[in-house]
Amino acid sequence: MLVLTRKLNERIVIGENIVISVQEIGKDRVRIGISAPADISVHRKEIYDQIHHENLLASQVMPAEVENLLNLLKPPKS
Repeated sequence: MLVLTRKLNERIVIGENIVISVQEIGKDRVRIGISAPADISVHRKEIYDQIHHENLLASQVMPAEVENLLNLLKPPKS
């Protein structure tokens, strides 16, 4: 992990197109601004973890649900 010290209004550049800037420094918090291309997702860690968890749940298929779906797709018996 790279640890950097920055002052108010100073910036960090990641790659060629991501810029992180210190916007405000408070007693217990630091506000940062992130400028990145639209195709790069930027999330707080807790939101990223929630998205990852929801995607994991959505990717799990229950056998009973698959069987019910297959029954719905079967052609009607004559």
